[in-house]
Amino acid sequence: MPYQIQTFRLHCSTFSVDARCVQLRWRWLASVDTPAGPNLGWGRTRFAALWMALQPFDGLIGELLASVPDEVVSG
Repeated sequence: MPYQIQTFRLHCSTFSVDARCVQLRWRWLASVDTPAGPNLGWGRTRFAALWMALQPFDGLIGELLASVPDEVVSG
């Protein structure tokens, strides 16, 4: 079974971050690029997985999550 990886870019006032999400059974896995390399997050929703993956950007997580494309949040 091939997995469909969704890729998109999150933005805040000072930089942008490349992100990827994939559904594995009933969970989501997210990866975001950080200066130290990729950071992973997981959860029952894409949004939860992204929130965990964005932890290295403490203080800017809300701003980055606000830029999540609508189709990612609703789909």
